[in-house]
Amino acid sequence: MKFTLDWLREHLDTTASTEEIGTALTAIGLEVESIENQGNALEKFVVAHVVSAERHPNSDHLNICKVDAGTGELIDVVCGAPNARTGMKSVFAFPGTWIPGKDFELKAGVVIRGAPSNGMLCSAAELELSNDHDGIIDLPADAPVGARYVDYAGIDGVVFDIAITPNRGDATGVYGVARDLAAYGIGTLKETNWTPVPSQGPSPIAPLPQQFAEGEAKAIRKFAGRYIKGVRNGPSPEWLQQRLKAVGLRPINAIVDITNLVSLGWGRPLHAYDADKIVGQPVLRPARNEPFDALDNRIYTLDETMTVIADDQGPLCLGGVMGGIRSGVTEETVNVFMECASWDPDLIARTGRKTGIVSDARYRLERSVDPALTEPGLELATRLVMELCGGTPMEPAISGEDVFPHTVIDFPLAEVKRLTGLDVDAARIVEILTRLGFTAEGEGDTRKVFVPSWRPDVTQKADLVEEVMRMVGVDNVPVEPLPRLNHVAPRILTTIQNRRRIARRALAVRGMDEAVTWSFISHAEAVHFGGGSEALQLANPIASDMTDMRPSLLPGLLAAARRNGNRGHADVALFEVGQVFLSDTPDGQHTYATGLRAGSARLGGSGRHWQNRAEPVSVFDAKADLAAVLDALGYDIDKMQVLAEPAPWSHPGRGGRVAQGPKTIGWFGELHPARAAELDLDGPVAMFEIDLDALPEPRRKPTRTKPALNLSSLMPVSRDFAFVVDQAVPAGTILRAARGADKQLITDVTVFDVFAGTHVGEGKKSVAIAVTLQPTERTLTDEDIDKVSAAVVAAVTKSTGGVLRT
Repeated sequence: MKFTLDWLREHLDTTASTEEIGTALTAIGLEVESIENQGNALEKFVVAHVVSAERHPNSDHLNICKVDAGTGELIDVVCGAPNARTGMKSVFAFPGTWIPGKDFELKAGVVIRGAPSNGMLCSAAELELSNDHDGIIDLPADAPVGARYVDYAGIDGVVFDIAITPNRGDATGVYGVARDLAAYGIGTLKETNWTPVPSQGPSPIAPLPQQFAEGEAKAIRKFAGRYIKGVRNGPSPEWLQQRLKAVGLRPINAIVDITNLVSLGWGRPLHAYDADKIVGQPVLRPARNEPFDALDNRIYTLDETMTVIADDQGPLCLGGVMGGIRSGVTEETVNVFMECASWDPDLIARTGRKTGIVSDARYRLERSVDPALTEPGLELATRLVMELCGGTPMEPAISGEDVFPHTVIDFPLAEVKRLTGLDVDAARIVEILTRLGFTAEGEGDTRKVFVPSWRPDVTQKADLVEEVMRMVGVDNVPVEPLPRLNHVAPRILTTIQNRRRIARRALAVRGMDEAVTWSFISHAEAVHFGGGSEALQLANPIASDMTDMRPSLLPGLLAAARRNGNRGHADVALFEVGQVFLSDTPDGQHTYATGLRAGSARLGGSGRHWQNRAEPVSVFDAKADLAAVLDALGYDIDKMQVLAEPAPWSHPGRGGRVAQGPKTIGWFGELHPARAAELDLDGPVAMFEIDLDALPEPRRKPTRTKPALNLSSLMPVSRDFAFVVDQAVPAGTILRAARGADKQLITDVTVFDVFAGTHVGEGKKSVAIAVTLQPTERTLTDEDIDKVSAAVVAAVTKSTGGVLRT
């Protein structure tokens, strides 16, 4: 939020310097993002007279202007602004001037469409004074030529820009900031005159009835409106225009500028209607899936979850968010209906997110506005209208009841010391809370603290401690080192934290890049990957494609692969280790390690090379990645069950499931072609996911120590076998059977060839394996080798029904 130093001093009697105020703001939690002196950035801009403006011969939208900038000679300037005309006065920048709104330095000797241009006539947006970029600044005829624009316009003041956290709706107005600074000791707060303005008669517009059925969303709490007739609307006074320009708002007319002044000055949004444009009696009601033509010149489709102020012809205003064009106030407005209402912050935030409207009113109301200012805010606005525009105020039209928290907290004063380490005496604590607007009653160690209406975020003891701490100063919180341990420290990381760390390292070593994706996905994706239950759907999603908690990490990785592919990087290897949500119970939150390889991103490299052609990824790449993670975690995939049961997202016949007893440990496979086509992914995508929570907990103490390393000095012996088996027999079954033939001598079994053809039989395949024998005591004889070979053949034949290929 932006405000000027002069504006702050209207609410705060202080002699503190800019630096002292900036330091104090950050200390009390209103972090200063920038402090700017507008005069410094705009000191080179001058008032200039456009002596002539003629159409550019080589362009239908450019003008060639002769500009008098007070130098004694006319300057040629090419200008594309639609309002550039002969005789006007505007703001001029010489070559070499930095244009803040465009972020570039103006060059000398520029030629545009064949015509020289030696400067620039500027818009308000180019000077960062507002968002108005429709034309160059149009100054009054009496503006002095050659004078510095900052001196003429009086915009050389200091501007603070502070960050407001979502819980501090009270600090969205300059008055609330001043109140905090006064409590901190930077000056004295000046009170605002909230005295009601006497009414001159009954209101032509009755209190607005609320037409909400039982159970309908009702964003409105209290509506206060006032009919003011006979106003003289027009441009607002120069002081008000400059105040709004300094914080980036464009002055519109006196009535609208008053609503912005109250909104920014006191954090109390208002809205003004042209009363003569209201048809019939306005009401408060839910929207009806109807269009709404808003003040930002866009048409929005509303739904029944939103609240509108409507007349007989439809919505006049989207409550708490933005007004409509049809009833907007113009300089021709004579009769005004001024609104100051109290709204439900949660429903305002939901409406804002659904429509995508970002307005000053929404920004404040969704952070909670002081409900006690509903009627006083209307009185303040009425007084300002009468001072600047005249008019006759009628009786306020008020409907509904406001919601006050009336929070009372039993506050043990010792909590300050316990939670922060600050040693603050009881009198100082009570003084701080009192300066902040809290009321403390009672004596002794525990006080009863009444929370003011503008601080609905303070609900418990810790919140009061935070208030005391930020006024004493976070910098004063004592820093004490942890006690030194005199023994071996216990294990710090939990089992799951350690598994996350190991899994990340193992996958990074295999050439995969780590990704961090959203925990929210669309409902369709959630259903496709095994989720989509109502319990895991967000009540208030941040976007239409982020409605469900993710049941898998794969949707996020697939989206990342698609984005990379669209940018010419189809060969990607990505992984993520993060949370998935299988149910809404604590047990339903699991940690998965998930990886994806696309295109030719295999372990050995990807893309084209003159020495060889990279093969596309396959199911075996995904299985190898899964096995590598399990191995790094201390689990042998060969001792688990690898089942030919592909996941729902997998290509049929090109995926599997890894289990240990009844528990599923993970899945691997190639993405289903139909799903790949939906995602516009070219080529195969090999994926896996491991449920790190499903792995058995390691034993606290090993049941036996590891044996000493005993390497044999004898040469290993390798024998090859080829078995003819049915096509449906997995190779893993052959490997397990061969390994079990002799567990003492057989140290390794691998598949090195798979072949299917007419001469091995219809529905048959040949699987060739290499069996490694490692003698430890003596060199094996032919009889020893033949004996083991026979055992291997017998074991495989028994397990698979296959025969040795001859």
